Amino acid sequence: MPSDSSVSRRTLLAGGVAAVGTSVLGAEDATAAAAFQAAPWIDAHSHIWTPDTSRSKLQSGMTVEDLAPKSFTSDELMAVARPSGVGRVVLIQHTLFHGYDTSYLTDARQRHPDVFRVVGMVDDLRPNAGKAMRQLLQHGVTGFRIVPRKGITDWLQTDGMTEMWQTAAETRQPMCCLVNPVNLPEVAAACQRHPDTPVVIDHFGRVGIDGQIREAEVDQLCALAKHRQVKIKISAYYALGKKKPPHHELIPMIKRLYEVFGAHRLMWASDCPYQLDGENNYQASIALIRDVIDFVTDDERRQLLRTTAEETFFYA
Repeated sequence: MPSDSSVSRRTLLAGGVAAVGTSVLGAEDATAAAAFQAAPWIDAHSHIWTPDTSRSKLQSGMTVEDLAPKSFTSDELMAVARPSGVGRVVLIQHTLFHGYDTSYLTDARQRHPDVFRVVGMVDDLRPNAGKAMRQLLQHGVTGFRIVPRKGITDWLQTDGMTEMWQTAAETRQPMCCLVNPVNLPEVAAACQRHPDTPVVIDHFGRVGIDGQIREAEVDQLCALAKHRQVKIKISAYYALGKKKPPHHELIPMIKRLYEVFGAHRLMWASDCPYQLDGENNYQASIALIRDVIDFVTDDERRQLLRTTAEETFFYA
């Protein structure tokens, strides 16, 4: 979840992730249908990176020493995800490390087109943002992360951002908003201006990031349900509420969102590798939806764990 803008950042991980062989994805691609049956779920939000700067250039001012963990490649991700039944993942651009260069993520998608889709980023302050979105769609970029811009009060109303929202209404690439609760009213206003644009709110709109799940902020999040194109990622449990397993304090908020949005507009995601911080772990994240919540039907549970993300990001 660490922000790629002026929004407050969670402290980056200090620990490493053990390296694994490339056999994880190789075997997966060899028998895709069987793999999906064995690992049917979709993680709608994870980051990957590599210390190999010949494959993935870091943005100016960043060094390999800044990567935390030092390495979290697509193989390392799937080694964590597959034992929990996750066979597909939406990879999220991380401007903190790579700026607007999505090539490392699109390369992973090109190697494993049955496994990955990409949420990229384009600079809305540069010309032709809409053209860039259409070009990236051909490389498996089926959504775009947007974040508040430092020093720009009306960040959702720049010419480039307006072009992005208009383009997304045509291409189906959702605007994936990494925002805090204070930003939810301006996102609602953008949804009102662009009623046909698909929108995904990352990480519950970060309600609970300070440890308190406030009813007024949950109300603001639920109010977005009136905009028919809005969906919510129920994700990043390590960063919200008590910020440690078993994450049960998040269940009332999840249930409230379920009652307002329906399962078909909610999707689970881990936000790895940050969900692997300290006592937090991948299994605890997916288990909350797969095994613990008791207010959904089996079909609705599949919606939360697969179908919503599939329809949102795996359409192309």
